[in-house]
Amino acid sequence: MHAAKKTQKSSKPPAEKTAKRKPAGKRPCKGKDLDPQRIGEILTRLKKTYPDVECALLHRNPWELLVATILSAQCTDARVNMVTPELFRAFPTPKAMAAATPTAIEEYVKSTGFYRNKAKSIHGAAKRVVEVYGGKLPQTMDELLTLPGAARKTANVVLGVAFHKAEGVVVDTHVLRISQRLGLTKATDPKRVEQDLMRILPQDRWIRFSHEIIHHGRQICVARKPKCELCPLEDLCHAKDKTWSSV
Repeated sequence: MHAAKKTQKSSKPPAEKTAKRKPAGKRPCKGKDLDPQRIGEILTRLKKTYPDVECALLHRNPWELLVATILSAQCTDARVNMVTPELFRAFPTPKAMAAATPTAIEEYVKSTGFYRNKAKSIHGAAKRVVEVYGGKLPQTMDELLTLPGAARKTANVVLGVAFHKAEGVVVDTHVLRISQRLGLTKATDPKRVEQDLMRILPQDRWIRFSHEIIHHGRQICVARKPKCELCPLEDLCHAKDKTWSSV
């Protein structure tokens, strides 16, 4: 008797289990996201959309900008701008602020949230500016970072806006979120995001880029529901949570 031949199984999977192809063009690779031409186009459109962009924190000098930036942590710029006029009328200079007590400063900044820590930082910064720097705000990153309440983001704001020095990129919640949406970084830590942006952006755009993105995040690319149909960067953006697409 002849042995029965074994039925050879087909290597082709059943039709219902055939993997579906992913739609083309939904998410470009990392190299395309960081293509210099694409980044250049993003910068060009941002500048065209926000031609007169500037820091939203009201201030008259570098010291006032430092204080306003410290107060802006976990608080809106609009709220800070409501608080600082009275604060600076009461304590117009670093010397006057240093001579006050943290408790006295607290009375003016309560509505900004975390006011005890902020008042303590502002008082400590004022004392150091007076005692170490002769009442004038230092103009280097290393020196600014020695001031209580002045982390790298705060120092970048002061250096860029008050002294026009591009030593880094300001990374606030808007810059972090929108840089991720645009594929400019995959990092979640602000320091890593800043490093990524410094690598791919021209240094002469470090200061302006942050202002543009912050305004963009407030007006169009809002966190809860981005207004993609109004966005000048829409066709360059491949975020998964877009609310509208032209493609």
